[in-house]
Amino acid sequence: MTFDLSRRGFIGGLAGFSVIGSGCCSFGTCARVVARGKKVRLAAVGVMGKGYSDWTPMLRTGLVEMVAFCDADATMRDQAIARLKKEQSAIANIDISNVPFYTDYRKLLDDAEKLGIDAMTISTPDHVHAPVAIQAMKKGIHVYVQKPLVRTLWELEYFNRTARETGVVVQMGNQGSALDPMRRCAEVLQSGILGDVKEVHVWTNRAVWPQGTGVANYVKGRGDKGDPIRKGLDWNAWLATAKERPFLDKYPAGTKVYDPWNLGSNVYHTFTWRGFLDFGAGAFGDMACHTMNLPFRGLELANVTNAECIQIEQHNDVAYPSRSVVKLTYAARTAKFGPQKGKLLPEVTLFWYDGYDESKPAQSANKPDAALMPKWIAEHGEVPNTGCLIIGTKGQVLMQDDYGGKCALALDADKKFKDVFQHEAAKSLATWIPKIGKTAKAAAGKSTVEMKGFAEEHYAEFINAIYGEGPVYEQTHSRCFSDIEYCIPQMEGILVGCIAQRLPGKKLSWCTKRQQFCSDNKDLANEFVRPYIRKGFEF
Repeated sequence: MTFDLSRRGFIGGLAGFSVIGSGCCSFGTCARVVARGKKVRLAAVGVMGKGYSDWTPMLRTGLVEMVAFCDADATMRDQAIARLKKEQSAIANIDISNVPFYTDYRKLLDDAEKLGIDAMTISTPDHVHAPVAIQAMKKGIHVYVQKPLVRTLWELEYFNRTARETGVVVQMGNQGSALDPMRRCAEVLQSGILGDVKEVHVWTNRAVWPQGTGVANYVKGRGDKGDPIRKGLDWNAWLATAKERPFLDKYPAGTKVYDPWNLGSNVYHTFTWRGFLDFGAGAFGDMACHTMNLPFRGLELANVTNAECIQIEQHNDVAYPSRSVVKLTYAARTAKFGPQKGKLLPEVTLFWYDGYDESKPAQSANKPDAALMPKWIAEHGEVPNTGCLIIGTKGQVLMQDDYGGKCALALDADKKFKDVFQHEAAKSLATWIPKIGKTAKAAAGKSTVEMKGFAEEHYAEFINAIYGEGPVYEQTHSRCFSDIEYCIPQMEGILVGCIAQRLPGKKLSWCTKRQQFCSDNKDLANEFVRPYIRKGFEF
């Protein structure tokens, strides 16, 4: 069976809106409803690193009770207890030492009903997102899932279908969605002020962990010779659905791997799993959910139709490349919001850049040509190290950070870029996207807010949605701004791009309705649509 995954494919009944409390899903389990006055019973899968910055903001709302933790590395429990004590907030006094702790998520899910879990944060390596989230949703558990939502296109369709059938609240972890400047700039783009937009450039200074041929050579050179498994690490649970292999601990001194920030002494765990094809989604999966957020919302991008990796360095079959440029094509679509509502918007070509240019000085990120933004270069001298450039027939918008906190506008008649809150043409535009206001105050007249606290209102929005509170966004028909109607089509383009990185120089055509590649190179590309699922970890 296939599903219409278009951006605006359906109107109501999505997570956090009318489905909540409307009855049982086809799995026989109702989406859990929490009444105001009762605390949301939260389980965290993935305890430290990104996990810690996911469950602690929810705990700080005062609306959450931690009822379970799960991490394949049991040492994370003590690290979390120690770090919590140093918190500069009321949660420092919360004792989590007696909260049930699991190293295998399957056992946690088996005990979910006994634990009374209402909601779950999922902050694991990418390949574990879908197995945990989908099984949790089938139990009626609301899920906050770190980006990228899933690792493969097959998992994306499965996730989408399960979320719709269960009616649970879903929020993907692209915290910049809560920033007022990002939301305001999305309105500026939706207004049509740039004219027809047909070209977008998005770039990141990632990867900052080992990737490329050095990683592949080291892993292949080890063969089946592994290292002793670290104390406290449940390696079987960590591997989860992935193919069985020996644990590899650290790269020996002098190992030649691409690692521009010298962060990669670990081979797999912790943090450095992201560069592996079997575990992560590379720099694309790590950052595009943030850096493509603004153009995807502002231009109302929908179905990705074509992809091609047009530049690549250190291509191999174990890890993502050290550097790449991927060209994605998004179909023409009808505007749904703002003054352009009802207008046919043109096809968009989006160029994605990741990695570092090793022919230039260290720390030089792979960026678009400076000639694309002469007004910015004339004033600032160089392209921002990470960002997004949106080019229209009447001007440009430049996002100068990862999250949409710093956005500037230059129309054709302008001599230079101006902050989106200071530009006269933007000031006159109406507003229609609800703003949170606390995360990114624009009272100073500048959108220079940093991601302090990782936009805690993004997490609070998820908790409020479980209570059935908060605005219902027109863009998602939900109380979560990164619910499935937004993040499913956004992830689709990202994952198609990841497959293009595995088949450089080959033109790929993707069919959303059929959920498969078609035309030239379809057989090669379709091999990467579905993940490997190890026996005992089926979902």
